[in-house]
This record gives sequence, C-alpha cells and structure tokens, in this order.
Amino acid sequence: MSTILVYGDSVSWGIIPNTRDRLPFERRWPGILERALSAKALKVRVVEDCLNGRRTAWDDPYKPGRKALATVAQAMEMHSPIAVMLLMLGTNDFQPMHANDAWHSAQGVAAVIGAIRQAPIEPRMPQPHLVVIAPPQIREAKGPIAPKFAGAGPKCVGLSAAYRDVATALGCTFFDSNEVVSASRVDGIHLDADQHAVLGTALADVVVPLLAAA
Repeated sequence: MSTILVYGDSVSWGIIPNTRDRLPFERRWPGILERALSAKALKVRVVEDCLNGRRTAWDDPYKPGRKALATVAQAMEMHSPIAVMLLMLGTNDFQPMHANDAWHSAQGVAAVIGAIRQAPIEPRMPQPHLVVIAPPQIREAKGPIAPKFAGAGPKCVGLSAAYRDVATALGCTFFDSNEVVSASRVDGIHLDADQHAVLGTALADVVVPLLAAA
C-alpha cells in the first residue's frame, strides 16, 4: 500500500463555494484521485493534509498555523513513508494583507520544498516524489469571500510559469491545474464539484508513473 499525501489549502480541502460546507471525500479531487488509481489496480491511500487559509511562507494575521513553511516538516513525519506528495498552495498568498506577486509565491513554494526535503523523517523512510501543482488562476472574487481576495487576480498573474521554473530548478514534477480546470463560477477562487472530478482524474495520469518509480 502506497501513501500519497495531498498538502494544500481550501481549494483541495473541498470547500463548497459561497458556503462553509465541504464536499464529501469521494467528490473532492483527492478522493477522485484515489478512486482513479484504485481502478488501475494500484494499492494506494490518499491522505489529505489541507487547511483553509494556508499560505506558503506567510502567516495569517487572524488565524495561527497557516504558514506551510512552519508546519510541513511535521506533516512529513506524521505521514511517512510517503511515495508521492502533491503540493498545491499559493492562492492565499495573494490575500490583500500580503504585498505578493507571482515571483514571491514561487519563492514561498521553493522554501516549502526545501523544508520537505530537510524534514526529520525516520532514516529508512524514502523522500517522496514531489509534484508541484499550480492552483487555478484567481478570477474576480465573489460573494462573502470577496473582501478576503480583493485585488488578488492581477497579483497572481504569471503564477503557473513561476511555479514551473521553481519545480524545474528543484527537480520536481510540475502540473498546471489551469490546463484542465478553472476557478469556481460561483466565488472565483475555489473549485466547483465538476472541476474536482476533472482535476483528480487528470492527476491520476501524473501519479501512475511516479508510483512505478517509487
């Protein structure tokens, strides 16, 4: 049985846009991914470590514990051995209290990758194959979440290219979610249920060869 760790924020947690509700596991993209891999006769367990509001390398001034750089090493210890780790962060880096652009967020992801590779996992535990996923491009935020993402769309322009550069430089697999999905039609930030299904299915094709190499 191989463990796949999904480390992300509310986009992967499966929040239902304009609500405080959550899609069930079988309709979230990590659950779709697990089902797709199982259908290929692969013995896998997809573990979700997804926290609403999580940033790459910045603190949330209103809620503690949202800085991935400070917590990802503990996640590695908790869930090892990990065959493949899927890292999809960055959306919250563009909240208005942060003066970030795509380059800053990419540097945040690079720092998180460094923390993953330096995590104090047990000596015989392997380093996971790491997949850096560029999150969906932020549209104009709508509904109750709009003030939290005011001005975020223009700030995150170029994020996919910046993430690709970081992933390439650091020897990680890169996947651009924007090639298969787009941000919610409802709130402009998260994923609608149909997009979760598309993303999970697409990522199965990315993960299969990595499992074979694990």
